[in-house]
Amino acid sequence: MKLSIRFACWLAFALLACGALAQPAPTSARSDMERRMAACITCHGREGQATNSGYFPRLAGKPAGYLYEQLRSFRDGRRQQAEMSYLLVNLSDTYLREIAEYFAALDLPYPPPAPSDLSTSELARGKALVFQGDEARGIPACVSCHGQALTGNGPAIPGLLGLPRLYIASQLGAWVTRDRRALPPDCMAEVGRKLETADIRAIAGWLAAQRMPPMNSQTAVAPLARLQRDCSATGAHG
Repeated sequence: MKLSIRFACWLAFALLACGALAQPAPTSARSDMERRMAACITCHGREGQATNSGYFPRLAGKPAGYLYEQLRSFRDGRRQQAEMSYLLVNLSDTYLREIAEYFAALDLPYPPPAPSDLSTSELARGKALVFQGDEARGIPACVSCHGQALTGNGPAIPGLLGLPRLYIASQLGAWVTRDRRALPPDCMAEVGRKLETADIRAIAGWLAAQRMPPMNSQTAVAPLARLQRDCSATGAHG
């Protein structure tokens, strides 16, 4: 991400944080919520729709449970990102849930994927890890938790499609370096520590090159399935 883009987002955060995310009265109307989300869309795109390029991930249509837990993680220091922590540090769980539900309710089209510059062999490696994992190294398939269509699983596990490659790679790397954490049992940290740099490049490149299935962002999320491992994100235990 270019420095100028990061600076622009930080400046917008500084200008908007005091008022845009101030906690509303319980009777706040949707139009008021839209105004308060101005700080979010500065980087995540209008209505949190984002694009398939750059760094910032899409918010629109993500599972509310997932968005809520990520907001809490930024606020409480389990995820490291200065701008997000600055915006959320004084917000209550109740308001974070309202933010999550606002973006989760948005049903917007996904852009077509950007062309991949990875080699055929790298893309094949990424696809194999996504659908089959690597049993010898104890790496589960991505689909075992994120759903066979990779569009999410229940209220708290997000889809993996429609995200920029740089964002996917950076988040997988953050699990490896422990810059991103979840409450125990932290299933992604367990998986992330087993990934090599080439694995991350291949997985991120293959996922980012895939088109979203022909269904809207709400119906794409499958009902919560029983997971193969303990994971605090859902409270599901294998």
